[in-house]
Amino acid sequence: MPDSPLPDRKSEATLRGELAAALRLAEAFGFSEGICNHFSVVVPGNEERFLINPYGYHWSELTADHLLLIDGEGAVHGGEGEVEDSAKFIHIAGHRANPRHQVILHVHMPWATSLTMVEGGKLEMAHQSAVRFHGRMAHHSFGGVALDAAEGERIAEAQAGNPDADVIFLDNHGVSVCGPTMPRAFHELYYLERACRQQVLAMSTGLPLKIIPNDVITATKAQYGDTSNTYAEAHFTALRRAHGL
Repeated sequence: MPDSPLPDRKSEATLRGELAAALRLAEAFGFSEGICNHFSVVVPGNEERFLINPYGYHWSELTADHLLLIDGEGAVHGGEGEVEDSAKFIHIAGHRANPRHQVILHVHMPWATSLTMVEGGKLEMAHQSAVRFHGRMAHHSFGGVALDAAEGERIAEAQAGNPDADVIFLDNHGVSVCGPTMPRAFHELYYLERACRQQVLAMSTGLPLKIIPNDVITATKAQYGDTSNTYAEAHFTALRRAHGL
């Protein structure tokens, strides 16, 4: 389980800036797909409120002002536009399923998605970047496009059923990466795609994967846990600086 269960309370303005930056960075890295996919973050307060990207915008053009403030029913309380149905159903149920998941990043990024398309596909412990996710992944069978609350709830069961899971592989679909803060979640989104890419490239040689021994996995994961939040904050800050965000 991650070393910091809940984040510090940030203002809505700060969260808007982080969410807009994450969306534009995701597009820059090729994580997005068309005008689909969606990121969300819980807004602290007494009422159930979330920030989420509006339907119909390319991620490269999104700014903090474009983002929608919605409630637990998906009604818009701030911003202009509409929230896509699948975004509403996946994210609201997902945030409720695990309070640690203050941020949910849902994408169809190619390398991670490729592992959801093959029999028995999963991220193997064959590279050090994969080890950070050891014991923190869940899998969900495909049930069609999440255009109703029932499918959103079914996806959320993978989060509620495995409280340690912060990465949800959705068979024949994509992946959701969840976390306590935007820097932490985006950091893990970035390294998840790299770990999946490394595995798929290694598998393409036709040679068997060289799996890391269990004792080394345990020791390496502990090393990541000691530095993960500090490194994630520094990584996200550096990415925003490098991309002028």
